[in-house]
Amino acid sequence: MVEQAFLESLMDQAWPGLDREELDAGNAGEWVLRASGGVTQRANSVWPRTSLGAQGEIKGLTRAVRAASQWYRLRRLPLIFQVFEDPRTSTLNAVLDEQRFTRQSATRIMVRGAEGLPVNTSVREVDLAGEPSGEWLQVWWSVDGRGGDAELAVAHKILMACPALYAMVRDDDGVPAAVGRLALVDGWGGIYSMATSAEHRRRGYGTEVLAALLNAGAQQGLKGFWLLVTEGNYGAQILYSNAGFTHHGSYLYRQAPLKRASGGC
Repeated sequence: MVEQAFLESLMDQAWPGLDREELDAGNAGEWVLRASGGVTQRANSVWPRTSLGAQGEIKGLTRAVRAASQWYRLRRLPLIFQVFEDPRTSTLNAVLDEQRFTRQSATRIMVRGAEGLPVNTSVREVDLAGEPSGEWLQVWWSVDGRGGDAELAVAHKILMACPALYAMVRDDDGVPAAVGRLALVDGWGGIYSMATSAEHRRRGYGTEVLAALLNAGAQQGLKGFWLLVTEGNYGAQILYSNAGFTHHGSYLYRQAPLKRASGGC
């Protein structure tokens, strides 16, 4: 349905690093260095955008890793790579293994086309807006947030860096129950920030938000949709499979080992 390189580009635009720089890694390809004050791994990681080199080019990869490490050190951030499941990444993974980079946050990529939309929804009304409201942010951050007001302000900038639609559904008492985001990139829609508050789970609110976002995307003539879900989140995977999404690759994060401060008294 969609080529891997194009899908990676969509993902980068949908959740961009606020501070970014391209690194010419020579035979190791072109990398994009992304930083956003440490808010989310995606916006604070290296995206190896093009060819990653053959086995005989390990020295070039090692030099590029060193250059990336310096860039993140200046920003007081750990060096993290977003490494996609792809034959091109085998040599990079070998270098990162040698340097004892950890493996974190294995994530599944799922896609679906625009055929078969609109999908059925319940009688509840789902609010759609072009910007996240304070209530929307509160629900999302209570589920996925890491940090306080300063980190939330950075996250808000990341959200607003890409055109998007924001969906929110309320319970019968008018309390916000679940939210979601549809990033609009190059004729495709990315489902992000799906979150249901703890007291509203297992009551169908997430299904309604997802349906509303898919229907809204269909009305805008989008070619298809993608989303990201962690490997261990089986409940969400079932929800998305029921909505017509299928597996289309995966990625994980490789983080440099933290250096211990030297001892002393």
